Amino acid sequence: MATNLQIDPQLLEKALKVGGHRTKRETVNEALAEYVQRREQLKILDLFGTVDPADMLTDEERREQRKRA
Repeated sequence: MATNLQIDPQLLEKALKVGGHRTKRETVNEALAEYVQRREQLKILDLFGTVDPADMLTDEERREQRKRA
C-alpha cells in the first residue's frame, strides 16, 4: 500500500543509523513492528495480577493439589 507521510527527516536519519537498515522503508517497517510488539506487551503487563493461576488448572490437577495438601 503506497502511503505519503510527513516524517521528521532528522528522526528518520537517526533511526536509519541506529537500526542499521539500508532503506527508509526497512527502517519504518521495523519501527512499526517494534511499536506493535511493545503495545501488545503492555497489554499483557496490564493483565499481570488479574489472573489467578489456580483458575488455569484442570480438574485433575486441582484434585492432585488437594491430595498433596
